[in-house]
Amino acid sequence: MWKSRQPSSFTGKRTVAIRRSVAVFARWLHVYLSMLSFAIVFFFAVTGLTLNHADKFGDQVHTEQGKGKLDPAWVRTPDTLKIARLQIVEYLRNTHGIRAALSDFRVDDSQIGISFKGPGYAADVFVNRQTGEYDITRTRAGFVGVINDLHKGRDTGPGWSVFIDISAILLTLVSLTGMLLLLYIKRRRLSGLVIAVGGLLIAFLVYKIWVH
Repeated sequence: MWKSRQPSSFTGKRTVAIRRSVAVFARWLHVYLSMLSFAIVFFFAVTGLTLNHADKFGDQVHTEQGKGKLDPAWVRTPDTLKIARLQIVEYLRNTHGIRAALSDFRVDDSQIGISFKGPGYAADVFVNRQTGEYDITRTRAGFVGVINDLHKGRDTGPGWSVFIDISAILLTLVSLTGMLLLLYIKRRRLSGLVIAVGGLLIAFLVYKIWVH
């Protein structure tokens, strides 16, 4: 009788040991991922509020207008492929202190349109192809405009796009490890799952009643 029960007892102990190891690892991973992503969660929480109330920060937007003149030889050539794009862009950057990325360079029969865009910043230039004279409009949205664009990933470049992807992965792992830890706490498992489902249901009802 003892020998027949030995394997079952051993299997049960092994299962308990595995479950305990998984729980310990999940707790360790959850704690350190939470600390690693604390600043990320705080940033996206705050910018979620500023985005939702963007109208209250409209007075931070400042627009500047100016004029200038390029070398007419850069823009007057009939062959649009020979327009000195690099020289024009670098001249505008150096003259007006533009640090944002070039987002558009449009060539028409009589005019060239150039746009630079970055978080909370835009510069639009319109160049007369006959004279080289141009008008420039620069818009700065202030600190709140910058962080709002960072939240949305708008005009932020590929580096920030990768950062957003990494942040999303971290937050997903924090959520999953938190749920895994809950499943190991018998006294809190049912109530925790009920609250989780309740939160999902509230979000769904808000969508159906006020959005859909």
